Amino acid sequence: MSTWELLLALAVVLLMLVALLANVLVLMCFLYSADIRKQVPGLFILNLTFCNLLMAVSSMPLTLAGIIYKSQPGGDQLCHAVGFLETFLTSSSMLSMAALSIDRWIAVVFPLSYHSKMRYRDAALILSYTWLHSASFPIAAASLSWLGFHHLYASCTLYSKRPEDRTQFVIFTGVFHALSFLLSLVVLCFTYLKVLKVARFHCKRIDVITMQTLVLLVDIHPSVRERCLEEQRRRRQRATRKISTFIGTFILCFAPYVITRLVELSSVVHISSHWGIISKCLAYSKAVSDPFVYSLLRHQYKKTWKDMLNKVLKRSSINSSALAGERQGRSVPAPGE
Repeated sequence: MSTWELLLALAVVLLMLVALLANVLVLMCFLYSADIRKQVPGLFILNLTFCNLLMAVSSMPLTLAGIIYKSQPGGDQLCHAVGFLETFLTSSSMLSMAALSIDRWIAVVFPLSYHSKMRYRDAALILSYTWLHSASFPIAAASLSWLGFHHLYASCTLYSKRPEDRTQFVIFTGVFHALSFLLSLVVLCFTYLKVLKVARFHCKRIDVITMQTLVLLVDIHPSVRERCLEEQRRRRQRATRKISTFIGTFILCFAPYVITRLVELSSVVHISSHWGIISKCLAYSKAVSDPFVYSLLRHQYKKTWKDMLNKVLKRSSINSSALAGERQGRSVPAPGE
């Protein structure tokens, strides 16, 4: 293996381990907290978590084997199954992020009617459409034998070896990315920009009230005034930062891979195999960032996993104390000895 291939293999191993740990932690929080399970967005996060976990245990290991051995890992049936799963999971995870953005848009823009517009039944219908939409493309690809090992990405994915199918495969790939990546990106941008507009409007109202209060409080200490103004700046930046993170991670992780796949079909630009694997690793990195962006860094999830950690540590401390007390009791001689 060359140095580049070794670094890429280590990157895949790191992504696989972090994705497994982070998404398992999200799943544990979901199972531990009844409040999280009651929330409608929890269904979308649960679906996204399962997609990331399945990606980490199916597609990533075969990509690692493809980088190491520079050939198809396993037989054709295994590769076709993993390629089918990878296509389904990629589309499903993208659409799950779009569903989460729609949920936030309804919650922020229509807060009074949120509970009537976004119920568990509505979330289940959205998830059903997501699965149907995501499954239709790999089913069509499998029926046309367009799944296989692609050396450019060292992974089992959409791939056509027959030159006579080139035109149909180009159209199919373009439609797939348009109805998964592009559709999800348009929904993300539309909904989150609407959310940002409402957040900025509320920030302006709060800023006006704060400034009026500061003007009336003539004897207020300068340090208190400065803290109020600093909180104003943080409030304005908070919504922008969160929305930029949602959209930015989506584009940063998926756009290089999608663009590479479309450019590859043109046969005009030569693409290095190293870049192909890097773009694939960037797509895999979404399975690592999603648990933090959508779950673990939120207050409710942080409180839940901290409670779980404290419970485990407390139980461990109690067991250690009981064991120490038992040993001490054995070492004390009985009366009359």
